[in-house]
Formats: sequence, structure tokens, C-alpha cells
Amino acid sequence: MTSTRTRPRSSSGPAAVRLPAVRLDRLRGPLVVGGLVAAATAYVAVVDPNSPGHYLVCPLYLLTGHYCAGCGGLRATHDLAHGDLAGAWAMNPLWVVVVPLLVVAWLRWTARSWRDPAAVSAAPAVQRVVWVPWVVLAVTTAFTVLRNVPTLAPWLAP
Repeated sequence: MTSTRTRPRSSSGPAAVRLPAVRLDRLRGPLVVGGLVAAATAYVAVVDPNSPGHYLVCPLYLLTGHYCAGCGGLRATHDLAHGDLAGAWAMNPLWVVVVPLLVVAWLRWTARSWRDPAAVSAAPAVQRVVWVPWVVLAVTTAFTVLRNVPTLAPWLAP
């Protein structure tokens, strides 16, 4: 009769060496997204969206003359990157509110990917909450409509 016992691995074996690589592999998604967002933010911080010719005009504004929820977002990002919170608020108040929420969501995603191996294949927490996309759609639509109301334009238009 043949025995199929395996020897226990020592703590200095291949499993101990691969642990950091496995964690880094789990962090690939959050790190790539964070790096791309940081690079895009750095570009917008250096190349001023207030000077013409560097960025495209909003298609909705170009076709209709109405502001969308994203109009002024690049200028707000530029102002936030330079620490000008009031200037960013004047360009797009919704973006100023959303940016910290996105940062918190990214930090939670990164921490979850670091701690939990099953988190990489599981859906993010936001995707599991059914009402979140509907709230995002309602807030974005309401902001788009309200920023085009002439009496509210001094506070909401870019």
C-alpha cells in the first residue's frame, strides 16, 4: 500500500514568498484605477481647462446650449487640484460633493481587496445595493434640470 502523505511546508518555503505577490495581484484593479485617476487629475491640474483649445466642448452644450451635470467638471477638478474649493464649487457643486464619496469608495475597495481574497471576484458593495444607481440617476437628472433654470443659474451654472 502506498502512502500519499505530504510534507508540511516550512514557513520559508514558496508559500511564504508568494503571499505578497498574491496580495499585490488582488490590488491590481484598485491600483490601476487609482493610478489612472491620479494621472488624469495631474494632467488636468497642469493643463488649465479655462484656456480654450485644450479640451473638447460638452456635446450637450454644443448642440442645445444647456448645461449637463458634468459641465464644469474639468474646471472644478483643476480648481480642486490647486486647493481652490470655492472656485471648484462655482464650476460644478455636484462634482465637489461626489469627489470625496468616490475617494471613500476607492479606499474601501482597496482595503477590501487587500484583506479579503474573495473580494476580487465578488461584486463591489455599490453594485449589490439595488437603489444606488436609481439615486445617482435621479440626483444627476435633477442637478442637470436645476442648473439650467434661469433663476438658479447664478449658483449652479458653471
